[in-house]
Amino acid sequence: MTTNESNDQFEGTESVTKRFWAEWRDAVEPRTVALIVGVLLLQLGFILSYVGAFHAPKPHDIPIDVVAPASASAKIVYELNHISANPLKAVAVAATSTAQTQLRSDQTSAVFIFSPTSTTDKLLITTGGGESVATAVTAVINQVEAPQHRAVSVIDLVPAQSGDGSGLAGFYLVIGWIVGGYLVASLLGVARGSRPANSRRAVFRLGAIIPYAILSGLGGALVVDQLLGALTGHFVALWLLGAMIVAAAATVTMAFQVLFGVFGIGITVLLFVILGNPSAGGAFQPSVLPPFWRALSSALPNGAGTDAVRRIVYFNADGITAHLVVILLYVVGGVVVTIAGSHWHHHRQDRISVSAAPD
Repeated sequence: MTTNESNDQFEGTESVTKRFWAEWRDAVEPRTVALIVGVLLLQLGFILSYVGAFHAPKPHDIPIDVVAPASASAKIVYELNHISANPLKAVAVAATSTAQTQLRSDQTSAVFIFSPTSTTDKLLITTGGGESVATAVTAVINQVEAPQHRAVSVIDLVPAQSGDGSGLAGFYLVIGWIVGGYLVASLLGVARGSRPANSRRAVFRLGAIIPYAILSGLGGALVVDQLLGALTGHFVALWLLGAMIVAAAATVTMAFQVLFGVFGIGITVLLFVILGNPSAGGAFQPSVLPPFWRALSSALPNGAGTDAVRRIVYFNADGITAHLVVILLYVVGGVVVTIAGSHWHHHRQDRISVSAAPD
């Protein structure tokens, strides 16, 4: 083969390669590649978050009241608080009635009643809204009692409703509301563009969220109460809570779309699905989750909503104020960012148009 023939062959191969990459770039835009990479990262994040949260749950600082004679109380509290890995956080309570009141209002997770006249003590627990903490406390107390040749009688003071045998109904209810919230906001973005044309359009989109949130909250309450009988007796409270949760998910999703365009949907999935669901306290309540997910739980609508449902249904709504504030802050933050971001983008586009206009 001559030198000229070799050069011709090389140039031909180079030309084919250039055409291939040109066609590739035409078929798969850099923006599409970025989206694919984002999806891959979200997928890996999903696996990491869920497996990380659930693969090795361990109790940590679960509050427990100790009722015992003064001569034994301090010793029992000390021993429970110095168990390796600190699964319990015990405090002495003078009267059984006081401890029971705190347990029924979810101010504590269990009550240990020491019997000085027998070798059998009592452990009061609550499985309403989730069994993970009750199971963990029972296991720890049994381990403490066995070397002392003592037994424990377990009494469920606040059992789960018959239709909520696993205590997960509230968790899945909240997930359904959140999924509906971010899907409707995503749909509005896909149909009319991720970013509203101006702040007035943003207000109209936000207004469309209101009837959807009300109907979604109503529908969820109807399903778990009237249709399935899973969580009964608190229909209106669940309806209103559901409307707030849906509004929070929808407005935050809309805000992310205004800030980041279509990538905002991915950020929403990261926040509500990858981080929010495993930390919400569904299969495992926060006190048995690893530190990272435990810290996230009450800071996200998933966890705040799940525990609010649990408290409404099983604990007379005691302690839900902080959860309602968290959910409301997400609603307000989503609304403010959506309107302000739309206003900024509108004026930015106007400035670009003016600067690009011919003299």
